[in-house]
Amino acid sequence: MINAAAHGFILALGLILPLGVQNIFIFNQGALQHRMARVLPGVITAALCDTLLISLAVLGVSTLVLGNGMIKFVLLTAGIVFLIYMGIVTWRSRPADRNAELHSFSPKKQIVFAASVSLLNPHAIMDTIGVIGTSSLSYSDASKLAFTVSCICVSWLWFLGLAVACGKPGDWIQKHDSFLF
Repeated sequence: MINAAAHGFILALGLILPLGVQNIFIFNQGALQHRMARVLPGVITAALCDTLLISLAVLGVSTLVLGNGMIKFVLLTAGIVFLIYMGIVTWRSRPADRNAELHSFSPKKQIVFAASVSLLNPHAIMDTIGVIGTSSLSYSDASKLAFTVSCICVSWLWFLGLAVACGKPGDWIQKHDSFLF
């Protein structure tokens, strides 16, 4: 059981470390919000979405998805549309004026954005369904539970830690902006 928990921890940490849309969003909100409580909606939403995806993958959705061509096609199409949409939004966005005040997201906007970059992100779906789900197939009963809980804990700790770590430097940078440029 300890081996399963360690495997889940290392696997989940390796999957969550790369800077994807989800991590960058939490990073930015952690730096822009003036209190930790104000970034919690985004953190909790991202962690809950990961918990849902990991749980579904371990419960067998990965077997269903990987075995059904139509579901794979729908997920692939949704992922392509999502990436095209994010690319267009990024392309059309204007660079921020250095003198403009940075704005943080409202709790509702954090929840919607965090849910969309968590549940519609093809990379997150591939990580959970394709990697975590298939890795969980080698465990059963208590070992499978330990593996799953370990993966979920990594997600929650990562997002909380990311928001906390970015909050302190973010406050310092905003107070000392004139020294940086």
